[in-house]
Amino acid sequence: MSLDDDAVEARAQGWRTLAALHARIEDKLERALQQSHKLSVSEYTVLDVLARQDGFHLRMNQLANAVVLSQSATTRLVARLEARGLLERYLCADDRRGIYTEVTKAGQALLDDARPTHDGALAGALAGAEELPELAPLVDALGKLALPAGQ
Repeated sequence: MSLDDDAVEARAQGWRTLAALHARIEDKLERALQQSHKLSVSEYTVLDVLARQDGFHLRMNQLANAVVLSQSATTRLVARLEARGLLERYLCADDRRGIYTEVTKAGQALLDDARPTHDGALAGALAGAEELPELAPLVDALGKLALPAGQ
């Protein structure tokens, strides 16, 4: 194997390890959120992203980018959450082509209720992954990313 081949294999192995960590975390989150709140990880993420915005709304294309879904998948997801009364959509006042999506009071209440479940499941998934030698360095790196600058 040449040095270039070694570098390619190292990147590929790094990606497989990252994907394995992601899958473990997402599975743990999905199970906990579904069981306790009837929310998928994607639904929770949409509510969370919107709730963190000034005014609690975003244009649909901004939301799609923030949650890393296609426009059509985001539209379907928002429609499901809107049907449950957790989100509402309305036309942008200064650009009638733009549609904003906003968290309702019911959506905020569900998010507030689900956040401890999400955070606990995330902590549990990371703690479990930290026990595995191949995933421990990534968990450590995530912990360092979460620290405020200068610490």
